[in-house]
Amino acid sequence: MTRDNQTNLSVLVRTPLAVAVALSAALPLHAQTTTAVQTTLPAIEVNASRLDIPPFDVPAALSVVQVDPGSAGQPGVNLSEVLVGVPGILARDRQNYAQDEQISIRGFGSRATFGVRSIRVYMDGIPSTLPDGQGQVSQFNLDSADRVEVLRGPFSVLYGNAAGGLVQLYSADGTATPQTTLGMYGGSYDSFRYFANTRGIVGPVDYNIAASEFLSGGYREHSRVRRQSGNAKFGIDLGQQRKLTVVLNRFNQPDAQDPLGLTRVQLNQDPRQATAVATQYNTRKTAEQNQIGLIYEQALSQADQLRAMAYYGHRSITQFLSIPPGTQANPLQPGGVVEPDTNYGGADLRWTHRGQLGGGDYETVLGASGDYQIQHRNGYENFIGSTLGVRGALRRDEDDNVNNVAEYAQFYWHFVPQWSVLLGLRHDEVRFTEHDFYITPSNPDDSGHVSYSATTPVIGLQYRPADDLRLYTSYGRGFETPSYDELGYRSDGQPGLAFNLRPSRSRNYEAGVKWQATHGLELDAALFRADTSDELAVATNVDGRSTYRNLGDSRREGVELSATGQLAANWKLSAGYTHLQARFRDAFLACTGTPCPVPTTPVAAGSRIPGVPENYGSLRLEHGDGSGWREGLTITSVGSVTVNDIDTQRAAGYGLIDLDAGYIFNLTGTTQLDLSARVNNLANRRYIGSVIVNDGNGRYFEPGPERSYMLGARLSF
Repeated sequence: MTRDNQTNLSVLVRTPLAVAVALSAALPLHAQTTTAVQTTLPAIEVNASRLDIPPFDVPAALSVVQVDPGSAGQPGVNLSEVLVGVPGILARDRQNYAQDEQISIRGFGSRATFGVRSIRVYMDGIPSTLPDGQGQVSQFNLDSADRVEVLRGPFSVLYGNAAGGLVQLYSADGTATPQTTLGMYGGSYDSFRYFANTRGIVGPVDYNIAASEFLSGGYREHSRVRRQSGNAKFGIDLGQQRKLTVVLNRFNQPDAQDPLGLTRVQLNQDPRQATAVATQYNTRKTAEQNQIGLIYEQALSQADQLRAMAYYGHRSITQFLSIPPGTQANPLQPGGVVEPDTNYGGADLRWTHRGQLGGGDYETVLGASGDYQIQHRNGYENFIGSTLGVRGALRRDEDDNVNNVAEYAQFYWHFVPQWSVLLGLRHDEVRFTEHDFYITPSNPDDSGHVSYSATTPVIGLQYRPADDLRLYTSYGRGFETPSYDELGYRSDGQPGLAFNLRPSRSRNYEAGVKWQATHGLELDAALFRADTSDELAVATNVDGRSTYRNLGDSRREGVELSATGQLAANWKLSAGYTHLQARFRDAFLACTGTPCPVPTTPVAAGSRIPGVPENYGSLRLEHGDGSGWREGLTITSVGSVTVNDIDTQRAAGYGLIDLDAGYIFNLTGTTQLDLSARVNNLANRRYIGSVIVNDGNGRYFEPGPERSYMLGARLSF
């Protein structure tokens, strides 16, 4: 994109296109005040705005995906399965369950080599992102899910640290008629999944309980996995307009081999191979997480409501890396086995008040939250004598703790029939504290602490020129602290945390339109821009240790288009397209290769941010009426991406076609048998599903699978 084009887009994003900042706080009260806001859209409850309103009336880029397990013949393992047709978000299945899915929103999060960074993740209103900004989605249970909400743009900053976007999964409530579903899937690469889900109501309690196990030999060598998931949600009616929701979640992955990435040469030789050191060191990961959350809601009066949430969880991980023994000879090297053990939790208290001001409805939300993680991290050598891939001598022993305290406020005012305004403000205090217990004459005390704070405002306007049309514009500021993995080491090789790292700060603009083209079809478009200062990047790669530093400015800007709903009787469409320009705005020196004690390779201003495609999209077309035959077509397309800061290599773009079909047998009464079949990558294309950005060994590429098959059977009664 030329500088003139960038300027034009900037003007478009700033222009008050007469639309309210995606302040997810518009109210159904608006619909009660004037017939001008009535729509024919179904009343789908959403919570991204911290209020319950139809998505069409939310002045933000918000997508709500109703989860229908098994409808597309998918096994229900990865979040990417349900995000087809959602613009802005890119969820890439790495074919490596030792790492989490690679998720980015409008280019934020694409540089993460594991887990989810720069994006807030919630499950049933409970954070799945730790206070340091590191999150995961592997614990999401799709069998019990009702919907997934994806919030993009300025209003996601109201959720705090790492708010490049927001992904929330909500479990379904129990059904008035008890329903139990048993099922299994089996397919290519020795993949199998078994699951059970039961929902119902007993007295004042509604319940939704699901459990599953997934087994796979993996598309690539050395990529076997065993994964177990369980989720239970109980809604308890306490009477007198009070409700208590209890959510229990368990994730257990006792076996996940890590094939590592491939170099270009290895990729061309055999995309199914694993890197030699993967088998030599038996690189692998085990993970277990248990969590409980409580949500209490009470109507204090007709105008006031109270919500209190508390949660606690424990997460343990053991991961074997491929760091050579020679590298670990450095006394400061923390070893080739990583073993963090984390206790985490928090609470949130929120008060909502509704009333009248100047003849218009208003709503005020005031809240405060606190979150903590207490992480004990050990590191060990990954060898004993000449035996590799086993736990050896202790090399790291420390507590890595983080506390985050935040206050937030939102004010929504529908001041005239066609206009509303939404204001938001959040303040965060994040404190990192390290206590080092591994102290030797050659490895001094690394203890220390650092604190970050930020106040992030957001403002927006909304205009409704017609019943079927919504326009909005918004602006917000956000920030993102370094995670513990980035703070852990100083680039000068000295002991202690990298106190010199600063949080990234962003200015976010958005303007959009939503049009209900027909009774059942909605078309959305959004222009966006995010200017970031102090972007984090790798500073050095030495002795298996990466250190980080702050770069200058960067910019992510583009356009999103989507179409969702009914095309005709028994025909459904979900399509999304994103054009994204992600660029470094300042020149800097990059680190290349390993070891790299000092960055020396120049990167010019205007260079592409690695891991971010300029164009991507997906489409799902489905035919069926809920019984008998159903058929589906899925198309996914992703443009080329650079894999490192200096843009010496790229992963080619690709397009994939998937087909599925199923038949539902109505056996007796409410008993149904659903049989399905699915073919992925119908054209049997070779493609790179995801990349490992700036890998120091040049192993950037994670290939996707060739043509594969999946058969499924679900019995509901």
